[in-house]
Amino acid sequence: MNQWQAISDHISETLNTPFHIQQTVAVGGGDINEAYQVIGNEQQAYFVKLNHVSLEFMFQVEFDSLNELLQAKNFRIPKPICFGVVGSKSYLVLEYITMNTHGNQKKLGRALAQMHQISTSDYGWYQNNVIGSSLQQNNKESDWLTFWREQRLMPQFQMLYDKGHQHQFQAITEQLFVHLDILLGKHQPIASLLHGDLWSGNYAFDHQGQPTIFDPALYYGDREVDRAMTELFGGFSQDFYQAYDEILPLEEGYQQRKIVYNLYHILNHANLFGASYLQQAKNMIDHIIL
Repeated sequence: MNQWQAISDHISETLNTPFHIQQTVAVGGGDINEAYQVIGNEQQAYFVKLNHVSLEFMFQVEFDSLNELLQAKNFRIPKPICFGVVGSKSYLVLEYITMNTHGNQKKLGRALAQMHQISTSDYGWYQNNVIGSSLQQNNKESDWLTFWREQRLMPQFQMLYDKGHQHQFQAITEQLFVHLDILLGKHQPIASLLHGDLWSGNYAFDHQGQPTIFDPALYYGDREVDRAMTELFGGFSQDFYQAYDEILPLEEGYQQRKIVYNLYHILNHANLFGASYLQQAKNMIDHIIL
């Protein structure tokens, strides 16, 4: 049985309705997975991601993360259909949504603020997941400083050390963690539902103008983490920030905390994409400790 027949059968079994793939269309835009729109009878369509069989875990946690995000009713979340393995490939099947990159940024800002009002008791999540292709630890903690230090920054630094960068970072890392106590020691935010990787490539709008988010690195934590990342690479308008702040205004100290939060993403980029991000990480650490 070929891979498309196996995926077609899995879709049919999951939805309890016949589905036969009649056309596959390669979809660009991602740099980790192969992606396709599969079109079947009566123009039914689904979005399929493919990768090596060893990466089924990545699809399993994305499946679970999207199910968790379905709580955010003001977003159009791609519904996860099924995931599995066929031959040398793992796959994930999602609802196919026709998307536009431009839309109402006020709606986007309001939807994010409303999502951040969904909360739980502890920081983290019930399982680890991935950010990009890096493992992201989500062991639950009741203290935010402990979570951010041990589940976010320390694993990224350890990966850098394993790549031979210990001599560049160890001394300033020790200073960083001293200042982390000052910045986050008394900061105990609500454990909000987070997208976790909210840059401009991970949101869009459906054909009715409803905002949609996808490719999450989901966990529960400080809502400022999502907010900070929107400022890291750009792509969000002033309307977005105004609408968000009308529902959840920024708290005192955010301008300092956002550097600590965005450092995590820059360290991850250094681990994923190479040394060109190392100087940016050092500059951010210098800004925190000076």
